[in-house]
Amino acid sequence: MSKCNCENCTCGNIREPKHYKLDGLNVESIDVIKAVLGKDGFKSFCIGNCLKYLIRAEKKNGEEDYRKCGVYLDWILEG
Repeated sequence: MSKCNCENCTCGNIREPKHYKLDGLNVESIDVIKAVLGKDGFKSFCIGNCLKYLIRAEKKNGEEDYRKCGVYLDWILEG
């Protein structure tokens, strides 16, 4: 998955949260999900997560949820 290119990045919880790294491997759970679901399945997964973050943003984490949605949109566009 793509790395953050923000200058003075403070979005570690959004782009590369440590709690999603698989122990002993240099891989994140999102990489496993992408491999298992395939291109079309992963795109649908990302769309669903975008909807989730957009729906809850104003009720929960605001800007952070919008940024998380943006990560899923980036992954869709990367194909």
